[in-house]
Amino acid sequence: MCGIIGYLGNHEASPFLVEALKRLEYRGYDSSGIATINNGVLDRRRAVGKLVNLSDVLVHAPLPGKSGIGHTRWATHGEPSEVNAHPHRAGKVAVVHNGIIENFRELRAELSQKGLVPVSETDTETVAMLTALHIQEGLSPVDAVRKTLDRLEGAFALLFLFDGEEDLMIAARKGSPLAIGHGDGENYVGSDALALGPLTDKITYLEEGDWAVVTRHSITIFDREGNVANREMRRVSLDRTQVDKAGHKHFMAKEIAEQPQVIAEAVKHYLGQSGHSITLPDGGLDFTGIDRLVMVACGTAYYACLTAKYWFEQLARLPVEVDVASEFRYREPPVTEGTLALFVSQSGETADTLAALRYCRDKAERIVSVVNVPESSIARESDLALPILAGTEIGVASTKAFSCQLTVLLILALEAARQKGRISEERLESLLSALRGLPATLGNALETDTMAEALSLELAEAQDILFLGRGLMYPLALEGALKMKEISYIHAEAYASGELKHGPIALIDKHVPVVVMAPRDALFEKTVSNMQEVMARGGRVVLISDHAGLEAAQDGIWRSIEMPMVDPVLTPILYALPAQLMAYHTAVAKGTDVDQPRNLAKSVTVE
Repeated sequence: MCGIIGYLGNHEASPFLVEALKRLEYRGYDSSGIATINNGVLDRRRAVGKLVNLSDVLVHAPLPGKSGIGHTRWATHGEPSEVNAHPHRAGKVAVVHNGIIENFRELRAELSQKGLVPVSETDTETVAMLTALHIQEGLSPVDAVRKTLDRLEGAFALLFLFDGEEDLMIAARKGSPLAIGHGDGENYVGSDALALGPLTDKITYLEEGDWAVVTRHSITIFDREGNVANREMRRVSLDRTQVDKAGHKHFMAKEIAEQPQVIAEAVKHYLGQSGHSITLPDGGLDFTGIDRLVMVACGTAYYACLTAKYWFEQLARLPVEVDVASEFRYREPPVTEGTLALFVSQSGETADTLAALRYCRDKAERIVSVVNVPESSIARESDLALPILAGTEIGVASTKAFSCQLTVLLILALEAARQKGRISEERLESLLSALRGLPATLGNALETDTMAEALSLELAEAQDILFLGRGLMYPLALEGALKMKEISYIHAEAYASGELKHGPIALIDKHVPVVVMAPRDALFEKTVSNMQEVMARGGRVVLISDHAGLEAAQDGIWRSIEMPMVDPVLTPILYALPAQLMAYHTAVAKGTDVDQPRNLAKSVTVE
């Protein structure tokens, strides 16, 4: 969600802060700001909109100082405006904040009784006001923050700066991620390693409930009880923090094009050099005692789980329940003995998914996560974390991370099938061979980019688009519709093809393109039957299929995209590509902000 950066060093802070905030733009934001201490004096600059607006403000009103904090805000309490932008200041305190303070109205009412009135609509300003009040009452900054933290309810990552304190920052984490970077006479704080990447490769992640006193030469971390805590310092590969478009117009285009490469890395990681057997990290998983699988995720990761449900049930005959994390955690379902709980998250910090994991902690047989950030909270709190190895994904609309999630989940389903004796050695070797060849097949499928671009000029004129699919293609239809709506802003919905005449067919007319995802598999003929119903009512069908499928369903098709032939089990990974390309080129045709679509954030760290 929002982005945090802090710097204590020997150089001017403002350039460091702004550059780091640029690296956090992918998280989504609608305003930004920085604060610094210069000759003991605290000052700040804020702006609405993109970071270029903040840069313009700093050109006309520079902000000197060698210690500072910065923030990109995604509005929760209060509209996007300069007065609601971070950092917030009260008295001698400036603070930036990710998350939500749930009891801020109660705290605000207490403060108003003391004559303290906020100037913004935000929950964050209440934190600054309460801390400033404690300092005014005679407490040191450290004690004032500690007392304030004891009063806060909700999820937060907080970073404090203090007037008159040139060598002090205080960071605190509950529910939202926060990392401290180690330097030589310099120290840093950031929302994630990506923000800190150019500054240092030595990172310490705060654990739940931790708070830290940071100076240029020391970092002291306390746990939630106030005891000094020793947290591991990790080395982060700087390659993983590199951010550039590599000649592409958008990060999303680059990340789509990277899919053959990153999937090859994932396949190699789990199948080894020989490619003929599956190896899971940290001793792997014993599926023999597992009789039920619960999969929990949000957004695109949820659709990856829906796809994997077919794999686990069909290949391993393992019953699977898939749930949206925000519903799962409040439904409080029974988690019985013999249940494996699996959580999927690109960032590894998704608030609802993390809360669902914690609900399962003492109930499930084992907790497994499929994540892109090995150092993330979800990974660290799992019994086994399976990296998807997608590399940094900047575009808000997930592409390569989704494909890598599918790849790792398929490999896990194959391992479950092997251990349970549900798949023959010949069939397993056939699918492993297909996986080894998948990157090359994806490379060939990228040639559909031209077809998708031509089609997008017509799709961009639509008000509504429907996606249809059966079996493994149903979750892909859902994912295709999500991609289309989130970056092109065209209303798009997806349905299981068999559900068409149970209501959605009422939407069909000559103005509604209907994207049908249908490889020539065992369900193809039934899908064609549904497709004919659409065409009989004037619907414009876009058929995505292989050569055999297109040959069998030529009559009446409005547009088509031909995909390479692949084993039916692998079709979801392959057919994600045209769905992504259609959405991308349609968004470009409409002139929307492809990488940072309105109202969306890359990492959702609040409910």
